[in-house]
Amino acid sequence: MPSTHDWINEPLGVVEGMFAASQNNPTSGWEAKAVEFFKEQLKVKDAHTWVPSLNDVPLHYLKPNSLVKFRCLIQDMFDPEFYMGVYETVDPSTKAKVLRCGKYKDVTECGVDFNSKNAVTAERQTFYCVPIPGENPWVKESYASSSQARVVPSTSYAPTRQKRSYEEDDDMDTQPQKQREPHAGPQSPTEQHGNGDCKRQETEAPSSQTASASHLDLNFPLPGERGPSCLVKVYKDWDSFKLNDTLEVYGILSVSPALSALADEKDASSSLLDPSECMETAEEQRVHSPPASLVPRLHMLYAKPLPHNNPLLPSTPLEDNGAFLSSTLSEMASVREELLTYFTHVLLGDALAAEYLILHLISNVYTRRDVLPLGKFTLNLSGCPTVASYTERIYQIIQQLVPSSYYLGMSLQNMNQMRLVPKKDYVANRLVSGALQLARNTSFFLDETRLEQGQLDTTGVRNVTALGNLISWQKVDYDFNYHQMEFPCNINVLIASEARSLLPSDCQVHLQSQVSPANMEEYLSNIHVHPQALSQLNKFRIYLSVARQLDYSISDEMTKSVEDDFVDMRKDDPQSISAEDLHRMLVVARLLCLSLGQTSLSRDSWLRAKHIEMLRRSRMEQHKCVNGNEP
Repeated sequence: MPSTHDWINEPLGVVEGMFAASQNNPTSGWEAKAVEFFKEQLKVKDAHTWVPSLNDVPLHYLKPNSLVKFRCLIQDMFDPEFYMGVYETVDPSTKAKVLRCGKYKDVTECGVDFNSKNAVTAERQTFYCVPIPGENPWVKESYASSSQARVVPSTSYAPTRQKRSYEEDDDMDTQPQKQREPHAGPQSPTEQHGNGDCKRQETEAPSSQTASASHLDLNFPLPGERGPSCLVKVYKDWDSFKLNDTLEVYGILSVSPALSALADEKDASSSLLDPSECMETAEEQRVHSPPASLVPRLHMLYAKPLPHNNPLLPSTPLEDNGAFLSSTLSEMASVREELLTYFTHVLLGDALAAEYLILHLISNVYTRRDVLPLGKFTLNLSGCPTVASYTERIYQIIQQLVPSSYYLGMSLQNMNQMRLVPKKDYVANRLVSGALQLARNTSFFLDETRLEQGQLDTTGVRNVTALGNLISWQKVDYDFNYHQMEFPCNINVLIASEARSLLPSDCQVHLQSQVSPANMEEYLSNIHVHPQALSQLNKFRIYLSVARQLDYSISDEMTKSVEDDFVDMRKDDPQSISAEDLHRMLVVARLLCLSLGQTSLSRDSWLRAKHIEMLRRSRMEQHKCVNGNEP
């Protein structure tokens, strides 16, 4: 049985050993056994922490052909490719022939007999994967700190090939500089999206070494993102994966300099061919075969779908972790009270708005009925002060609590210049990413207080329409030039505005300040949870992620009770409550139950939902009276 050192540092040796053993028994199913071997090894307690991660470790610290993992989103899917699954080599001196396995490799050994009848051509799929967009610094740091992987700088190839820092990817992004730095200050949302790993600074190269690679666009969905992108080679069941899936991929790392040489050679030879004889354009070759030192190849052995990317929760489904779930559920009511107090302080003493903010943060599209996404709860927090960057402070606080988030200031420049919707580039044969290509359960913060007078151009109108479709239908229509293709999503949208938002929402709460601090800046600076209160912060993080994943049901008895209540409410004034209001109350009741750790609707939760909805509607009516025709 291979040791830990063997299966992590020399996984190809394990694979080739099983392949060699199978030659005496062609029906042994060695490929499935090889994959099962690695799965079993990773089931050993904490074994996954022994495997180095591309998210945490600079590329030149990783040993080529070793086992690594990558927490990622499938940004694009390339066409299938053929490779030599089995090939035969000939020793030039002895003429002895040996069958070799070509699986999980990009480059074969020398002396291949291309005329061998024993050669087998196989097919594999390639996914272009990027780190999970908007993954927050506390998540990255927590994953990195839990790693027990032992890595040293690789000496197997010249480090100057890949010394280019991940941080320099920012400079290649074509998004507007304005959005990349929407506001100043060390705690700006965009800066927070940086990796924060000081080890990456060691990988920076002189500008002369990086200039040649500066033309390469790593196609991150969000401006300012950092980290490696990766070409993941998939050998089995690739139809089970979908665009925008989030995965933790375990695979064999390939960074052979020969890949770059082959790509350059291919590019040079194609320029000499008749265009009609060349299957790929030069642009497509450049995109599909980037330097391995910048975009490494990862040959997938095993991929685990990620139901979430919160490192404080077990990576397996909650129902498989009874002890963790029961202890968390027992504390949810008390943690909710603490979080409610915290949010009340953040929202200037407004306890009702704090209640709705909690409900928004745990909302989740749990199913779809025809085209209607059920469970979404887009919140419009209107009445936000415009002083002291108040909305940005709210975002920074949310950013500390949720695993993935993104801040978009809705300035005229951003709306007219940003690419929100992914678009197919047929010349390069790739999907050019947009800011709405996000992982499920990302918290998307739209700051409408950045609105200003001016004219939206065609791009601006298209972007606003895309935001409206995202909010109303939880879908993004990707642009394929001649048609649009609908991609469902599950993104929590929070709109901060002064008056009612121009965009649709499921619920509007007008902020009603109960405090008037003399110095708003000082008040806001004291809101942040202090580092010494990390345990409290982690409680909030676990609470929000667990509440979002809980199952929920309504008994027949409660269904009948809700129906009777609806009839009673409409008796005196049929116009007082509509079917849409009832739907909203049911959504609020569901989220109230989940926020308390309850998985079925109780009478108390239903009455509480009716009560807070009455308070919210009453407040909106008062605000309408005070402000005339404003809804």
